[in-house]
Amino acid sequence: MTVKSAATFSLRNISREFMTGAVTGAALLLFVGTAGTAVVKALAHWHGSDAVIDHGLVAALLLNAALILFGWFRYRALSEELSTLSDAGRHAHALAQRDPLTGFLNRRSLSEDGAALFTSTRRRGKAMAMLTIDIDHFKSVNDLHGYAVGDLLLAHVAETIAAIAPSTSLLARLGADEFACTFVFDSAHENVADRIAERMVAGLALPFRANGVDIHSSVSIGIARSDRDCASVDALLRNADIALHAAKTAGRSRHAWFDTSMERSLQLRGELEAGLRSAIPAQEVVPYFEQQVDLTTGLITGFEVLARWEHPTRGMIAPDVFIPIAEETGLIGDLSLSIMRQAFAAARDWDAGLTLSVNVSPLQLRDAWLAQKIIKTLVETGFPASRLEIEITESALFDNLPLAQSIVGSLKNQGIRLALDDFGTGYSSLAHLRALPFDRIKIDKSFVSSILDNPESMAIVNTIVRLGDSLNLPTTAEGDRGRRDRGTVARHGLCEGPGIFVRAPARCGAGPAVAGGETLAGPAPRPERATASRHRTTVGGLAASAGLSCQPHLIQTNTTPAKAGAQLERSK
Repeated sequence: MTVKSAATFSLRNISREFMTGAVTGAALLLFVGTAGTAVVKALAHWHGSDAVIDHGLVAALLLNAALILFGWFRYRALSEELSTLSDAGRHAHALAQRDPLTGFLNRRSLSEDGAALFTSTRRRGKAMAMLTIDIDHFKSVNDLHGYAVGDLLLAHVAETIAAIAPSTSLLARLGADEFACTFVFDSAHENVADRIAERMVAGLALPFRANGVDIHSSVSIGIARSDRDCASVDALLRNADIALHAAKTAGRSRHAWFDTSMERSLQLRGELEAGLRSAIPAQEVVPYFEQQVDLTTGLITGFEVLARWEHPTRGMIAPDVFIPIAEETGLIGDLSLSIMRQAFAAARDWDAGLTLSVNVSPLQLRDAWLAQKIIKTLVETGFPASRLEIEITESALFDNLPLAQSIVGSLKNQGIRLALDDFGTGYSSLAHLRALPFDRIKIDKSFVSSILDNPESMAIVNTIVRLGDSLNLPTTAEGDRGRRDRGTVARHGLCEGPGIFVRAPARCGAGPAVAGGETLAGPAPRPERATASRHRTTVGGLAASAGLSCQPHLIQTNTTPAKAGAQLERSK
Protein backbone atom coordinates (compact mmCIF):
# COMPACT_ATOMS: atom_id res chain seq x y z
CA MET A 1 0.00 0.00 0.00
CA THR A 2 1.37 3.38 -0.97
CA VAL A 3 1.61 6.31 1.41
CA LYS A 4 -1.19 8.10 -0.42
CA SER A 5 -3.60 5.15 -0.28
CA ALA A 6 -2.74 4.55 3.39
CA ALA A 7 -3.58 8.17 4.21
CA THR A 8 -6.88 7.92 2.34
CA PHE A 9 -7.74 4.69 4.15
CA SER A 10 -7.00 6.28 7.56
CA LEU A 11 -9.14 9.32 6.81
CA ARG A 12 -12.04 7.04 5.95
CA ASN A 13 -11.55 5.24 9.26
CA ILE A 14 -11.64 8.59 11.09
CA SER A 15 -14.94 9.53 9.48
CA ARG A 16 -16.42 6.18 10.42
CA GLU A 17 -15.15 6.46 13.98
CA PHE A 18 -17.01 9.76 14.42
CA MET A 19 -20.27 7.84 15.01
CA THR A 20 -18.47 5.55 17.48
CA GLY A 21 -17.32 8.62 19.41
CA ALA A 22 -20.82 10.11 19.45
CA VAL A 23 -22.35 6.89 20.76
CA THR A 24 -19.63 6.61 23.41
CA GLY A 25 -20.24 10.20 24.52
CA ALA A 26 -23.98 9.59 24.83
CA ALA A 27 -23.32 6.41 26.79
CA LEU A 28 -21.03 8.34 29.13
CA LEU A 29 -23.70 11.01 29.77
CA LEU A 30 -26.35 8.35 30.35
CA PHE A 31 -24.03 6.52 32.70
CA VAL A 32 -23.49 9.67 34.76
CA GLY A 33 -27.21 10.34 34.84
CA THR A 34 -28.31 6.86 35.90
CA ALA A 35 -25.38 5.71 37.97
CA GLY A 36 -26.26 7.85 41.00
CA THR A 37 -29.83 6.51 41.36
CA ALA A 38 -28.87 2.93 40.67
CA VAL A 39 -25.97 2.96 43.08
CA VAL A 40 -28.02 4.54 45.93
CA LYS A 41 -30.76 1.96 45.58
CA ALA A 42 -28.31 -0.87 45.40
CA LEU A 43 -26.48 0.23 48.54
CA ALA A 44 -29.74 0.66 50.44
CA HIS A 45 -30.91 -2.76 49.36
CA TRP A 46 -27.65 -4.34 50.47
CA HIS A 47 -28.02 -2.71 53.94
CA GLY A 48 -31.48 -4.21 54.51
CA SER A 49 -33.62 -1.33 53.39
CA ASP A 50 -36.93 -1.87 51.63
CA ALA A 51 -35.57 -0.15 48.53
CA VAL A 52 -36.20 -2.18 45.39
CA ILE A 53 -33.44 -2.53 42.85
CA ASP A 54 -34.47 -1.46 39.36
CA HIS A 55 -33.02 -4.25 37.26
CA GLY A 56 -33.66 -2.34 34.04
CA LEU A 57 -31.70 0.58 35.38
CA VAL A 58 -28.84 -1.71 36.37
CA ALA A 59 -28.82 -3.29 32.91
CA ALA A 60 -28.75 0.14 31.32
CA LEU A 61 -25.91 1.09 33.61
CA LEU A 62 -23.88 -1.99 32.66
CA LEU A 63 -24.60 -1.38 28.96
CA ASN A 64 -23.38 2.18 29.33
CA ALA A 65 -20.19 0.94 31.00
CA ALA A 66 -19.59 -1.50 28.16
CA LEU A 67 -20.08 1.22 25.56
CA ILE A 68 -17.66 3.47 27.43
CA LEU A 69 -15.01 0.72 27.51
CA PHE A 70 -15.56 0.01 23.84
CA GLY A 71 -15.15 3.69 23.02
CA TRP A 72 -11.98 3.87 25.08
CA PHE A 73 -10.36 0.96 23.25
CA ARG A 74 -11.38 2.39 19.90
CA TYR A 75 -9.83 5.69 20.91
CA ARG A 76 -6.56 3.95 21.76
CA ALA A 77 -6.58 2.10 18.45
CA LEU A 78 -7.31 5.30 16.56
CA SER A 79 -4.48 7.10 18.37
CA GLU A 80 -2.03 4.35 17.35
CA GLU A 81 -3.25 4.49 13.77
CA LEU A 82 -2.83 8.24 13.65
CA SER A 83 0.68 7.86 15.07
CA THR A 84 1.52 5.30 12.38
CA LEU A 85 0.15 7.62 9.72
CA SER A 86 2.23 10.46 11.06
CA ASP A 87 5.37 8.30 10.97
CA ALA A 88 4.57 7.24 7.41
CA GLY A 89 4.18 10.88 6.44
CA ARG A 90 7.53 11.77 7.93
CA HIS A 91 9.11 8.77 6.17
CA ALA A 92 7.52 9.76 2.87
CA HIS A 93 8.80 13.29 3.31
CA ALA A 94 12.28 11.95 3.98
CA LEU A 95 12.11 9.74 0.87
CA ALA A 96 11.03 12.73 -1.17
CA GLN A 97 14.12 14.65 -0.03
CA ARG A 98 16.82 12.03 0.56
CA ASP A 99 18.45 9.15 -1.25
CA PRO A 100 17.76 6.03 0.84
CA LEU A 101 21.12 4.36 0.12
CA THR A 102 23.47 7.24 0.95
CA GLY A 103 21.29 9.63 2.94
CA PHE A 104 22.28 12.45 0.57
CA LEU A 105 19.79 14.92 -0.88
CA ASN A 106 18.20 14.00 -4.18
CA ARG A 107 18.30 16.23 -7.26
CA ARG A 108 15.03 18.04 -6.47
CA SER A 109 16.02 18.78 -2.90
CA LEU A 110 19.45 19.98 -4.03
CA SER A 111 17.74 22.37 -6.42
CA GLU A 112 15.46 23.70 -3.64
CA ASP A 113 18.08 23.96 -0.88
CA GLY A 114 20.73 25.09 -3.34
CA ALA A 115 18.53 27.96 -4.55
CA ALA A 116 18.31 29.33 -1.01
CA LEU A 117 22.06 28.94 -0.55
CA PHE A 118 22.68 30.56 -3.95
CA THR A 119 20.67 33.65 -2.98
CA SER A 120 22.33 33.87 0.43
CA THR A 121 25.79 33.51 -1.10
CA ARG A 122 25.25 36.37 -3.52
CA ARG A 123 23.90 38.60 -0.78
CA ARG A 124 27.03 37.97 1.29
CA GLY A 125 29.38 38.63 -1.62
CA LYS A 126 30.73 35.09 -1.61
CA ALA A 127 30.98 32.40 -4.31
CA MET A 128 29.33 29.00 -4.45
CA ALA A 129 31.23 26.00 -5.85
CA MET A 130 29.39 23.07 -7.40
CA LEU A 131 31.26 19.78 -7.78
CA THR A 132 29.66 16.99 -9.79
CA ILE A 133 31.35 13.64 -9.13
CA ASP A 134 30.94 10.60 -11.36
CA ILE A 135 32.32 7.10 -10.76
CA ASP A 136 34.34 5.97 -13.77
CA HIS A 137 33.18 2.69 -15.36
CA PHE A 138 30.67 2.01 -12.59
CA LYS A 139 28.61 -0.26 -14.83
CA SER A 140 31.51 -2.70 -15.12
CA VAL A 141 31.53 -3.05 -11.31
CA ASN A 142 27.86 -4.07 -11.34
CA ASP A 143 28.42 -6.41 -14.29
CA LEU A 144 31.47 -8.12 -12.76
CA HIS A 145 30.53 -8.26 -9.07
CA GLY A 146 26.77 -7.72 -8.85
CA TYR A 147 24.53 -4.94 -7.63
CA ALA A 148 25.17 -5.66 -3.95
CA VAL A 149 28.86 -4.82 -4.37
CA GLY A 150 27.87 -1.84 -6.50
CA ASP A 151 25.71 -0.52 -3.66
CA LEU A 152 28.58 -0.97 -1.21
CA LEU A 153 30.82 1.01 -3.54
CA LEU A 154 28.23 3.79 -3.77
CA ALA A 155 27.99 3.96 0.01
CA HIS A 156 31.79 4.05 0.26
CA VAL A 157 31.99 6.89 -2.26
CA ALA A 158 29.31 8.83 -0.36
CA GLU A 159 31.15 8.37 2.94
CA THR A 160 34.43 9.53 1.39
CA ILE A 161 32.81 12.59 -0.15
CA ALA A 162 31.14 13.49 3.15
CA ALA A 163 34.45 13.08 5.01
CA ILE A 164 36.34 15.39 2.62
CA ALA A 165 33.68 18.02 1.89
CA PRO A 166 33.30 21.03 4.21
CA SER A 167 30.86 20.43 7.05
CA THR A 168 28.40 23.03 5.73
CA SER A 169 28.24 21.47 2.25
CA LEU A 170 25.07 20.35 0.53
CA LEU A 171 25.63 16.76 -0.59
CA ALA A 172 23.38 15.06 -3.13
CA ARG A 173 23.13 11.93 -5.21
CA LEU A 174 22.03 13.00 -8.69
CA GLY A 175 21.84 9.66 -10.45
CA ALA A 176 22.95 6.05 -10.37
CA ASP A 177 26.65 6.88 -9.94
CA GLU A 178 26.74 10.68 -9.96
CA PHE A 179 27.02 12.85 -6.86
CA ALA A 180 27.12 16.58 -6.16
CA CYS A 181 28.82 18.65 -3.50
CA THR A 182 28.22 22.38 -3.20
CA PHE A 183 29.67 24.80 -0.67
CA VAL A 184 30.42 28.48 -0.17
CA PHE A 185 33.96 29.81 -0.50
CA ASP A 186 35.76 33.11 -0.80
CA SER A 187 35.79 34.08 -4.49
CA ALA A 188 39.43 35.14 -4.20
CA HIS A 189 40.51 31.63 -3.16
CA GLU A 190 39.55 29.33 -6.00
CA ASN A 191 42.22 26.83 -4.96
CA VAL A 192 39.98 25.74 -2.08
CA ALA A 193 37.75 23.91 -4.53
CA ASP A 194 40.81 22.56 -6.35
CA ARG A 195 42.22 21.06 -3.16
CA ILE A 196 38.90 19.45 -2.22
CA ALA A 197 38.50 17.97 -5.72
CA GLU A 198 42.09 16.66 -5.70
CA ARG A 199 41.56 15.01 -2.31
CA MET A 200 38.39 13.35 -3.57
CA VAL A 201 40.07 12.07 -6.72
CA ALA A 202 43.03 10.73 -4.72
CA GLY A 203 40.92 9.26 -1.91
CA LEU A 204 38.51 7.47 -4.22
CA ALA A 205 41.35 6.04 -6.33
CA LEU A 206 42.40 3.84 -3.40
CA PRO A 207 41.28 0.18 -3.54
CA PHE A 208 38.01 -0.58 -1.78
CA ARG A 209 37.31 -4.05 -0.41
CA ALA A 210 33.71 -5.29 -0.52
CA ASN A 211 32.53 -8.87 0.11
CA GLY A 212 36.11 -10.13 -0.14
CA VAL A 213 36.71 -8.38 -3.47
CA ASP A 214 39.14 -5.53 -4.06
CA ILE A 215 37.44 -2.86 -6.15
CA HIS A 216 39.70 -0.43 -8.01
CA SER A 217 37.69 2.60 -9.02
CA SER A 218 38.20 6.26 -9.79
CA VAL A 219 36.10 9.38 -10.14
CA SER A 220 35.95 12.32 -12.51
CA ILE A 221 34.88 15.72 -11.18
CA GLY A 222 33.51 18.83 -12.86
CA ILE A 223 33.59 22.17 -11.03
CA ALA A 224 31.67 25.39 -11.64
CA ARG A 225 31.38 28.57 -9.60
CA SER A 226 28.35 30.79 -9.12
CA ASP A 227 30.04 34.14 -9.77
CA ARG A 228 30.97 33.36 -13.38
CA ASP A 229 28.34 33.14 -16.13
CA CYS A 230 25.76 31.66 -13.81
CA ALA A 231 22.30 33.00 -13.00
CA SER A 232 20.80 30.21 -10.89
CA VAL A 233 21.68 27.03 -9.06
CA ASP A 234 20.28 24.97 -11.95
CA ALA A 235 22.63 26.78 -14.36
CA LEU A 236 25.47 26.16 -11.91
CA LEU A 237 24.71 22.45 -11.86
CA ARG A 238 24.53 22.37 -15.66
CA ASN A 239 27.92 24.07 -15.95
CA ALA A 240 29.43 21.56 -13.52
CA ASP A 241 28.00 18.72 -15.62
CA ILE A 242 29.62 20.18 -18.74
CA ALA A 243 32.95 20.40 -16.90
CA LEU A 244 32.48 16.79 -15.77
CA HIS A 245 32.06 15.70 -19.39
CA ALA A 246 35.30 17.53 -20.24
CA ALA A 247 37.12 15.76 -17.39
CA LYS A 248 35.94 12.36 -18.61
CA THR A 249 36.88 13.19 -22.20
CA ALA A 250 40.35 14.26 -21.06
CA GLY A 251 41.05 10.82 -19.61
CA ARG A 252 38.99 10.43 -16.39
CA SER A 253 40.30 10.28 -12.82
CA ARG A 254 40.76 14.05 -12.72
CA HIS A 255 38.87 17.30 -12.22
CA ALA A 256 38.13 20.14 -14.61
CA TRP A 257 36.79 23.68 -14.21
CA PHE A 258 33.98 24.91 -16.41
CA ASP A 259 34.64 27.55 -19.02
CA THR A 260 32.47 28.85 -21.83
CA SER A 261 34.53 27.13 -24.52
CA MET A 262 33.34 23.78 -23.15
CA GLU A 263 29.75 24.83 -23.68
CA ARG A 264 30.47 25.90 -27.24
CA SER A 265 32.20 22.59 -27.92
CA LEU A 266 29.25 20.69 -26.51
CA GLN A 267 26.83 22.67 -28.66
CA LEU A 268 28.98 22.05 -31.72
CA ARG A 269 29.05 18.35 -30.97
CA GLY A 270 25.27 18.32 -30.65
CA GLU A 271 24.96 20.06 -34.01
CA LEU A 272 27.39 17.61 -35.62
CA GLU A 273 25.52 14.66 -34.16
CA ALA A 274 22.21 15.94 -35.52
CA GLY A 275 23.83 16.70 -38.88
CA LEU A 276 25.45 13.28 -39.07
CA ARG A 277 22.11 11.52 -38.66
CA SER A 278 20.89 13.15 -41.86
CA ALA A 279 24.27 13.23 -43.63
CA ILE A 280 24.66 9.43 -43.77
CA PRO A 281 21.45 8.67 -45.73
CA ALA A 282 22.05 11.79 -47.86
CA GLN A 283 25.56 10.47 -48.71
CA GLU A 284 27.28 13.65 -47.61
CA VAL A 285 29.91 11.38 -46.01
CA VAL A 286 31.82 10.17 -49.05
CA PRO A 287 34.80 7.88 -49.74
CA TYR A 288 38.21 9.29 -50.55
CA PHE A 289 40.91 7.03 -51.96
CA GLU A 290 44.49 6.85 -50.77
CA GLN A 291 46.97 5.06 -53.01
CA GLN A 292 48.74 1.93 -51.79
CA VAL A 293 52.18 1.91 -53.41
CA ASP A 294 54.75 -0.84 -53.86
CA LEU A 295 57.80 1.04 -52.59
CA THR A 296 60.27 -1.11 -54.49
CA THR A 297 58.65 -0.74 -57.92
CA GLY A 298 56.64 2.45 -57.59
CA LEU A 299 53.48 0.68 -58.74
CA ILE A 300 50.08 1.45 -57.23
CA THR A 301 48.62 -1.81 -56.03
CA GLY A 302 45.35 -0.52 -54.64
CA PHE A 303 43.61 2.14 -52.61
CA GLU A 304 42.59 2.58 -49.00
CA VAL A 305 39.09 3.95 -48.53
CA LEU A 306 38.86 6.93 -46.18
CA ALA A 307 35.71 8.73 -45.03
CA ARG A 308 35.29 12.47 -45.47
CA TRP A 309 32.23 14.54 -44.55
CA GLU A 310 31.48 17.20 -47.14
CA HIS A 311 29.25 19.37 -44.97
CA PRO A 312 27.03 21.78 -46.95
CA THR A 313 27.85 24.77 -44.71
CA ARG A 314 30.95 23.83 -42.69
CA GLY A 315 32.92 22.44 -45.60
CA MET A 316 35.19 19.43 -45.22
CA ILE A 317 35.03 17.76 -41.79
CA ALA A 318 37.91 15.43 -40.88
CA PRO A 319 37.16 11.86 -39.78
CA ASP A 320 38.78 12.32 -36.38
CA VAL A 321 35.93 14.76 -35.65
CA PHE A 322 32.88 12.79 -36.77
CA ILE A 323 34.00 9.15 -36.42
CA PRO A 324 34.06 9.31 -32.57
CA ILE A 325 30.58 10.86 -32.65
CA ALA A 326 29.35 8.08 -34.93
CA GLU A 327 30.79 5.47 -32.56
CA GLU A 328 29.28 7.06 -29.45
CA THR A 329 25.83 7.43 -31.02
CA GLY A 330 25.69 3.98 -32.62
CA LEU A 331 25.80 5.36 -36.17
CA ILE A 332 29.16 3.84 -37.08
CA GLY A 333 27.63 0.72 -38.62
CA ASP A 334 25.38 2.65 -41.00
CA LEU A 335 28.21 5.07 -41.79
CA SER A 336 30.67 2.29 -42.61
CA LEU A 337 28.24 0.42 -44.86
CA SER A 338 27.35 3.66 -46.67
CA ILE A 339 31.04 4.36 -47.36
CA MET A 340 31.56 0.78 -48.54
CA ARG A 341 28.57 0.95 -50.86
CA GLN A 342 29.78 4.17 -52.48
CA ALA A 343 33.38 2.97 -52.77
CA PHE A 344 32.43 -0.42 -54.20
CA ALA A 345 30.19 1.18 -56.82
CA ALA A 346 32.95 3.63 -57.83
CA ALA A 347 35.75 1.02 -58.02
CA ARG A 348 33.78 -1.88 -59.50
CA ASP A 349 35.07 -1.36 -63.05
CA TRP A 350 38.65 -0.44 -62.20
CA ASP A 351 41.59 -2.60 -63.17
CA ALA A 352 41.10 -6.09 -61.77
CA GLY A 353 44.46 -5.91 -60.01
CA LEU A 354 43.54 -2.90 -57.89
CA THR A 355 42.35 -3.67 -54.36
CA LEU A 356 40.29 -1.65 -51.91
CA SER A 357 41.15 -1.57 -48.21
CA VAL A 358 38.38 -0.61 -45.79
CA ASN A 359 38.79 0.02 -42.07
CA VAL A 360 36.32 -1.55 -39.66
CA SER A 361 35.59 0.13 -36.33
CA PRO A 362 36.16 -1.93 -33.17
CA LEU A 363 32.49 -1.38 -32.32
CA GLN A 364 31.43 -3.05 -35.57
CA LEU A 365 33.10 -6.29 -34.51
CA ARG A 366 30.48 -6.54 -31.76
CA ASP A 367 27.84 -7.03 -34.46
CA ALA A 368 27.41 -10.74 -35.14
CA TRP A 369 25.84 -9.90 -38.53
CA LEU A 370 28.73 -7.73 -39.75
CA ALA A 371 30.06 -10.30 -42.23
CA GLN A 372 26.61 -10.83 -43.74
CA LYS A 373 26.11 -7.07 -44.11
CA ILE A 374 29.44 -6.63 -45.92
CA ILE A 375 28.78 -9.59 -48.19
CA LYS A 376 25.30 -8.25 -49.00
CA THR A 377 26.83 -4.88 -49.93
CA LEU A 378 29.34 -6.62 -52.22
CA VAL A 379 26.58 -8.53 -53.96
CA GLU A 380 24.37 -5.48 -54.42
CA THR A 381 27.19 -3.36 -55.89
CA GLY A 382 28.79 -6.14 -57.93
CA PHE A 383 32.25 -5.53 -56.45
CA PRO A 384 34.46 -8.68 -56.44
CA ALA A 385 35.13 -9.99 -52.94
CA SER A 386 38.67 -10.96 -53.97
CA ARG A 387 39.54 -7.27 -54.44
CA LEU A 388 38.42 -6.27 -50.95
CA GLU A 389 40.65 -6.12 -47.89
CA ILE A 390 39.20 -5.46 -44.43
CA GLU A 391 41.52 -3.72 -41.96
CA ILE A 392 41.09 -4.49 -38.25
CA THR A 393 42.99 -2.79 -35.44
CA GLU A 394 44.40 -4.82 -32.57
CA SER A 395 42.23 -3.00 -30.05
CA ALA A 396 39.14 -4.32 -31.83
CA LEU A 397 40.07 -7.87 -30.86
CA PHE A 398 40.20 -7.39 -27.10
CA ASP A 399 36.47 -7.40 -26.35
CA ASN A 400 35.34 -10.66 -27.93
CA LEU A 401 37.96 -12.63 -29.82
CA PRO A 402 35.66 -15.65 -30.52
CA LEU A 403 33.09 -13.37 -32.17
CA ALA A 404 35.84 -11.67 -34.18
CA GLN A 405 37.08 -15.10 -35.32
CA SER A 406 33.56 -16.00 -36.44
CA ILE A 407 33.15 -12.77 -38.42
CA VAL A 408 36.60 -13.07 -40.00
CA GLY A 409 35.95 -16.71 -40.90
CA SER A 410 32.77 -15.77 -42.76
CA LEU A 411 34.61 -13.00 -44.65
CA LYS A 412 37.56 -15.24 -45.54
CA ASN A 413 35.19 -17.90 -46.88
CA GLN A 414 34.04 -15.34 -49.46
CA GLY A 415 37.62 -14.58 -50.56
CA ILE A 416 37.94 -11.30 -48.67
CA ARG A 417 41.42 -10.55 -47.37
CA LEU A 418 42.27 -9.40 -43.85
CA ALA A 419 44.89 -6.90 -42.64
CA LEU A 420 46.00 -6.19 -39.08
CA ASP A 421 46.12 -2.39 -38.80
CA ASP A 422 48.23 -0.29 -36.39
CA PHE A 423 50.43 -3.29 -35.63
CA GLY A 424 52.74 -2.82 -32.65
CA THR A 425 50.40 -0.70 -30.52
CA GLY A 426 48.42 -3.56 -28.93
CA TYR A 427 49.18 -5.93 -26.08
CA SER A 428 48.96 -9.36 -27.65
CA SER A 429 50.05 -8.95 -31.26
CA LEU A 430 51.62 -12.40 -31.63
CA ALA A 431 48.57 -14.11 -30.17
CA HIS A 432 46.32 -12.29 -32.62
CA LEU A 433 48.52 -13.18 -35.58
CA ARG A 434 48.13 -16.80 -34.60
CA ALA A 435 44.42 -16.62 -33.77
CA LEU A 436 43.23 -14.92 -36.97
CA PRO A 437 44.18 -15.60 -40.61
CA PHE A 438 45.64 -12.21 -41.51
CA ASP A 439 46.93 -11.58 -45.04
CA ARG A 440 48.91 -8.42 -44.32
CA ILE A 441 50.43 -6.37 -41.49
CA LYS A 442 50.30 -2.58 -41.34
CA ILE A 443 52.89 -1.01 -39.05
CA ASP A 444 51.55 1.89 -37.05
CA LYS A 445 52.68 5.25 -38.41
CA SER A 446 53.99 6.33 -35.00
CA PHE A 447 56.92 3.98 -35.58
CA VAL A 448 57.40 4.71 -39.28
CA SER A 449 57.28 8.50 -38.96
CA SER A 450 60.16 8.47 -36.48
CA ILE A 451 62.26 5.80 -38.12
CA LEU A 452 65.00 8.25 -39.14
CA ASP A 453 65.14 10.03 -35.82
CA ASN A 454 64.58 7.28 -33.28
CA PRO A 455 66.77 4.14 -33.24
CA GLU A 456 64.18 2.37 -31.10
CA SER A 457 61.51 2.93 -33.76
CA MET A 458 63.87 1.60 -36.42
CA ALA A 459 64.53 -1.50 -34.30
CA ILE A 460 60.80 -2.09 -33.84
CA VAL A 461 60.15 -1.71 -37.57
CA ASN A 462 62.97 -4.13 -38.40
CA THR A 463 61.59 -6.65 -35.92
CA ILE A 464 58.06 -6.43 -37.35
CA VAL A 465 59.38 -6.79 -40.91
CA ARG A 466 61.33 -9.92 -39.99
CA LEU A 467 58.26 -11.28 -38.23
CA GLY A 468 56.17 -10.65 -41.34
CA ASP A 469 58.77 -12.37 -43.52
CA SER A 470 58.82 -15.42 -41.25
CA LEU A 471 55.02 -15.66 -41.39
CA ASN A 472 54.96 -14.92 -45.13
CA LEU A 473 52.86 -11.81 -44.54
CA PRO A 474 53.41 -8.63 -46.60
CA THR A 475 54.17 -5.58 -44.46
CA THR A 476 52.86 -2.09 -45.13
CA ALA A 477 54.25 1.15 -43.72
CA GLU A 478 52.04 4.02 -42.64
CA GLY A 479 53.60 7.47 -42.60
CA ASP A 480 53.55 10.92 -44.09
CA ARG A 481 57.04 12.37 -44.05
CA GLY A 482 57.71 12.15 -47.78
CA ARG A 483 60.27 10.95 -50.26
CA ARG A 484 63.13 10.50 -47.79
CA ASP A 485 61.09 8.18 -45.57
CA ARG A 486 59.82 6.28 -48.60
CA GLY A 487 63.29 5.28 -49.58
CA THR A 488 64.23 4.42 -46.01
CA VAL A 489 61.31 2.11 -45.34
CA ALA A 490 61.86 0.41 -48.69
CA ARG A 491 65.46 -0.32 -47.71
CA HIS A 492 64.14 -1.91 -44.52
CA GLY A 493 62.11 -4.42 -46.51
CA LEU A 494 58.64 -2.87 -46.41
CA CYS A 495 56.92 -3.77 -49.65
CA GLU A 496 54.06 -1.30 -49.59
CA GLY A 497 53.27 2.17 -48.31
CA PRO A 498 50.27 4.46 -48.44
CA GLY A 499 49.85 7.06 -51.12
CA ILE A 500 50.12 9.77 -48.51
CA PHE A 501 53.84 9.41 -49.18
CA VAL A 502 52.94 10.79 -52.59
CA ARG A 503 49.91 13.03 -52.09
CA ALA A 504 46.85 13.52 -49.92
CA PRO A 505 43.88 11.22 -50.53
CA ALA A 506 41.16 12.57 -52.79
CA ARG A 507 37.72 11.75 -54.02
CA CYS A 508 36.72 9.80 -57.07
CA GLY A 509 34.31 11.12 -59.69
CA ALA A 510 33.70 14.23 -61.67
CA GLY A 511 34.66 16.53 -58.83
CA PRO A 512 38.12 17.09 -57.36
CA ALA A 513 41.00 15.05 -58.70
CA VAL A 514 41.70 11.82 -56.94
CA ALA A 515 45.13 11.22 -58.31
CA GLY A 516 47.93 13.24 -59.74
CA GLY A 517 50.51 15.62 -58.51
CA GLU A 518 53.94 14.37 -57.66
CA THR A 519 55.02 11.30 -59.62
CA LEU A 520 56.18 8.31 -57.71
CA ALA A 521 59.85 8.20 -56.88
CA GLY A 522 62.02 5.55 -58.37
CA PRO A 523 62.67 2.28 -56.61
CA ALA A 524 64.82 2.07 -53.56
CA PRO A 525 68.53 1.70 -54.32
CA ARG A 526 68.70 -2.06 -53.82
CA PRO A 527 70.68 -3.93 -56.51
CA GLU A 528 68.26 -6.84 -56.76
CA ARG A 529 65.35 -4.44 -57.40
CA ALA A 530 67.14 -1.97 -59.68
CA THR A 531 65.61 -3.30 -62.91
CA ALA A 532 62.15 -2.56 -61.61
CA SER A 533 62.63 1.13 -62.33
CA ARG A 534 62.06 0.52 -66.05
CA HIS A 535 58.52 -0.64 -65.30
CA ARG A 536 57.52 2.17 -62.98
CA THR A 537 54.14 3.89 -63.51
CA THR A 538 53.20 7.30 -62.23
CA VAL A 539 50.26 8.06 -60.01
CA GLY A 540 48.42 9.66 -62.92
CA GLY A 541 49.08 6.72 -65.26
CA LEU A 542 47.57 4.07 -63.05
CA ALA A 543 44.87 6.44 -61.85
CA ALA A 544 43.76 6.74 -65.44
CA SER A 545 43.62 2.95 -65.73
CA ALA A 546 41.39 2.95 -62.69
CA GLY A 547 39.00 5.42 -64.30
CA LEU A 548 39.70 8.20 -61.82
CA SER A 549 39.18 11.85 -62.70
CA CYS A 550 42.45 13.80 -62.73
CA GLN A 551 43.83 17.25 -63.36
CA PRO A 552 46.09 16.73 -66.41
CA HIS A 553 48.41 19.64 -65.67
CA LEU A 554 49.36 17.97 -62.38
CA ILE A 555 50.11 14.56 -63.85
CA GLN A 556 53.03 13.23 -65.82
CA THR A 557 52.00 9.96 -67.41
CA ASN A 558 54.40 7.61 -69.16
CA THR A 559 52.17 4.60 -69.60
CA THR A 560 48.79 3.71 -71.03
CA PRO A 561 46.02 2.13 -68.92
CA ALA A 562 46.63 -1.21 -70.57
CA LYS A 563 50.35 -1.09 -69.84
CA ALA A 564 49.65 -0.06 -66.27
CA GLY A 565 47.50 -3.12 -65.77
CA ALA A 566 50.12 -5.35 -67.34
CA GLN A 567 52.86 -3.86 -65.18
CA LEU A 568 50.71 -4.43 -62.15
CA GLU A 569 50.32 -8.09 -63.05
CA ARG A 570 54.08 -8.49 -63.55
CA SER A 571 54.76 -6.89 -60.17
CA LYS A 572 52.77 -9.52 -58.29
